[in-house]
Amino acid sequence: MRGLTFGFILATGLGLLHGVNGHGRCHVENRDFDFIIVGGGTAGLAVATQLSRALPYECVLVIEAGPDGRDEPKIYVPGLRGSTLGGVYDWVLPTVPQAAANGRTIPHNRGKVLGGTSALNLLVWNRATVKEFDAWEELGNPGWGWKNMYPAMLKAENFQRQDGIAQYGNDGVGYGGPVQVSLVENPPAHVQACIPTLGNLGLENNLESLNGHSIGAEYQPAMHRVSNHTRSYSVDYLPRAGDNLVIMFNSTVHKVNLDYDWRGTKATGVTLVGGKEIKAKKEVILSGGSLLSPKILELSGIGQKAVLSKAGIRQIVDLPGVGENLQDHLRIQTSYELKPEIPGLDVLKYNTTRAAIELDLWRRSQTSLYQYSGSCYGFLKWKQAIGNDEKLLRLAHQSVDWSNPVDRKKLSLLTDAYSGAPDLEVVFGDGYIGTKGYPAKGTPGHGKNYATLLGGVQHPFSRGSVHINGPDPATKPIIDPKYLGTAFDLEATIQAAKYLRKMATTAPFKDLWVSEFDPGLSVETDAEWETYVRNNVFTFFHPLGTCAMLPKKNGGVVDPELRVYGVQSLRVVDASVIPMIVSAHIQTAIYGIAERAATIITDQYRW
Repeated sequence: MRGLTFGFILATGLGLLHGVNGHGRCHVENRDFDFIIVGGGTAGLAVATQLSRALPYECVLVIEAGPDGRDEPKIYVPGLRGSTLGGVYDWVLPTVPQAAANGRTIPHNRGKVLGGTSALNLLVWNRATVKEFDAWEELGNPGWGWKNMYPAMLKAENFQRQDGIAQYGNDGVGYGGPVQVSLVENPPAHVQACIPTLGNLGLENNLESLNGHSIGAEYQPAMHRVSNHTRSYSVDYLPRAGDNLVIMFNSTVHKVNLDYDWRGTKATGVTLVGGKEIKAKKEVILSGGSLLSPKILELSGIGQKAVLSKAGIRQIVDLPGVGENLQDHLRIQTSYELKPEIPGLDVLKYNTTRAAIELDLWRRSQTSLYQYSGSCYGFLKWKQAIGNDEKLLRLAHQSVDWSNPVDRKKLSLLTDAYSGAPDLEVVFGDGYIGTKGYPAKGTPGHGKNYATLLGGVQHPFSRGSVHINGPDPATKPIIDPKYLGTAFDLEATIQAAKYLRKMATTAPFKDLWVSEFDPGLSVETDAEWETYVRNNVFTFFHPLGTCAMLPKKNGGVVDPELRVYGVQSLRVVDASVIPMIVSAHIQTAIYGIAERAATIITDQYRW
């Protein structure tokens, strides 16, 4: 029995009622704390918990802009993942119109709730490669290569092995961490077709894809608590925290307070929207994510003079890299109407009676579509996908910014056939996941089940920016990823889409569908594929790099200790510090960054 209600009984079973208002001298009403962490998301809760454990006599405050959310079924029921996007738990941060994507505005969904985007995401748990993490170190960040990041990432997870069709080997997974991960027990037929279909295209099954060598066809874990089929996410750190950890909900930070004189600039606390000031006796740590941490820095007077002047903000620290270096994975997809006898998750969208039955089964701990949480993946080099990659490599050389070390490092991974760093990700997904949304009632496509194949360009050369749009903290930032902004990015996304078609027309997957819904088999010529890509390119929701951990001369915002250049007692700990995008969904890397940060900070203050 999962619980008679979605609320108290389930929450108690998950340990979700852990105290977050503090005890003794550490209380939410205090006006000063030793550490203030801005953002109770993926990285924020991880670093806060580890600091509270390692420094038990220090008061640690997490300021979260959203509510608690731990008793929200749309968050913790795996089959309801995605239903929170665009709702009250979402910042909903749109891009500016993207010129190369036919002027479309593409939304970025970021969590405005305890747990941040780990509460909203689609549960994917995988890992990038040895060479890519080593590239971070080679870009000027000692201690941030695979040797250090791999054990830090493993600390976050607890792999739950179980019987079933989907299996994993031994190397590459961790045990004993707070985030529970597992493979989907028995994938549906169109997901089971993944391994043999990619095998027929020459891609070998990789049973240990999280050990730094991800090329191959593979099942990979999801953030899934097997015992009761619920989402596991960063809030699962909290039961391990000490009572010196305090969380303040529904509170938005306006800016970091700075003291500055001839000796330098120091962070002394934060000001909330509404004017309340809270002092930090040791450090302020920004964990607002790649699209909001730069905003807080700029509202505080840290950034480019031109950006700050335009917004009416007095510059205190000149740091041109703030908000620059925005990178993201490019996503394209094709979708297929399944044969009537092939079951799929879309039935939960169009058949309310079936949805209610399945939800009741989930509540009663019986097998249900609502427990499903996984997919199947392929990671490959361009040469494996398209054979002749000469055109793409030529365009890559034309697209690279030779003055930028990040671009040069991407190019080296792309051109090295033995780097082990994939160029393309493909995903066999259950249900319709196209940009148009599930077909509306009354249209021919409604009432049918679909499978979606997704392709992700792993190292695009477009780099964009995110900056404040005036002095009001309530105003959303100006986000410009410059999707498809280079010739390489456009051609790579077209080739990704063509490869998805190739997958779809390869056995055994080809025997499971009756028609191609997106883009439709009438799309054949290069011009038609380009039109489709420009109209449908999307994001994998992996923005990063906007407070990059790089030498300042190369556009860096933080040093290898994650300290903001030119400001004492201020660090950034989230995806924004990632200097170069990697060939994986970035969640495990973010946890690894948080674990590394906690170690670095603890080592400074423990003695």
